[in-house]
Amino acid sequence: MTVEVKVPILPESVADAIIATWHKKPGDSVTREENLVDLETDKVVLEVPSPVDGVLVSIVKQTGDTVTSQELIATIKEGATAAPAKPAAPDAATSESRAPSPASSDQAPS
Repeated sequence: MTVEVKVPILPESVADAIIATWHKKPGDSVTREENLVDLETDKVVLEVPSPVDGVLVSIVKQTGDTVTSQELIATIKEGATAAPAKPAAPDAATSESRAPSPASSDQAPS
């Protein structure tokens, strides 16, 4: 199930906030209560935690964007797991072992 991450209700004296820092990117695994993003107001910096365990699917508001109370900022796929990391490129030693040796036994001595 997709869960919406929204800006928490801001205090009455605060009209809006700015997305200061995203701590996760789309595709990252998140755990319940893990800090996803920092919101900066004229008075404080608020941490917005993940409401569920899952994978961050999308970020709707980017760093520097102005947001208001209850505005959608991201979505999480609840219960999902992140895709495994891409395998590393083969190292140089593996590549060299496949290359033909410079001295070939097929040539006759001169």
